[in-house]
Amino acid sequence: MKIFDAHCDVLYKMWLDPTISFSDSTKLHITYEQLKATGSKVQCFAIYIPEIVRPESRFEVALEMVEIFYNKVLATSPFLKLVKSRDDINALKDHEIGALLTLEGCDAVGQSLVRLQTLIRLGVSSVGLTWNNANDVADGILELRGGGLTTFGKEVVKELNKSMLWTDVSHLSVAGFWDVMELADHPIASHSNAISLCNHRRNLQDEQIKTLIKKDGMIGITFVPPFLTNQGEAKITDVLNHLDYVCSLGGEYHVGFGSDFDGITETVNGLSRYNDYQALINELQKHYSENQVQRFLFTNFIEHLPM
Repeated sequence: MKIFDAHCDVLYKMWLDPTISFSDSTKLHITYEQLKATGSKVQCFAIYIPEIVRPESRFEVALEMVEIFYNKVLATSPFLKLVKSRDDINALKDHEIGALLTLEGCDAVGQSLVRLQTLIRLGVSSVGLTWNNANDVADGILELRGGGLTTFGKEVVKELNKSMLWTDVSHLSVAGFWDVMELADHPIASHSNAISLCNHRRNLQDEQIKTLIKKDGMIGITFVPPFLTNQGEAKITDVLNHLDYVCSLGGEYHVGFGSDFDGITETVNGLSRYNDYQALINELQKHYSENQVQRFLFTNFIEHLPM
């Protein structure tokens, strides 16, 4: 089956360790060989700037990750192709895989729309406004102040609307989330789960999930163990529980997966690498029709691409 994975941190890991090869490194959860072997059709690659990077260097680091994406991921993977739209994905040949570039947090942008526009021209097709803490756009979910969008943040969302890109609310403060719901044309939560099942601040409240659905947005169920369960070891059944829950709120056509592979150290039992998507597929097929399974794995995200 075709797979669309809405979030991974391969670029960050390769930036930290320049010796890593995307082809088949055992240091990565996602590799080119695994994508080919396991049915990947679209993989999103996030640009994530760690907080250890000084503010004046963050845009340069973002550009370094863009270079890694083009020169060490795309250029070394013969059947991996840059995609930015539904048409690009539909044009992929059977043996080709789409690579979609995203931005996780606008820390690299500072207060410059030109920097954001530059990253968009370089291929970014989805923009997460924050990571966990505050930046010039908004507060992240772990910022105790809990503020919403700044004046500049509202300009950023309007720019994303103009460019017909996804506005990603994963990691965003609750107040920021509601500000985005007022402004964004194409909101998603690329890697977030349901707080009703697992009480973690990074997860979404029921009303947030329902509002994303009403806004025709998407929610990517993520494989981060602390976001899946508060009851010991996370298992594949916990992933299905969150999927089930979003469906129960009306989200059958608005839910997919955003693994967060390579952004996590702890993994789900039985779902520790991209190859293990097959184990998830096997479990999904026990509970859902083939059409539903393909919808969760691929079709829902594709149908909600703005372009």
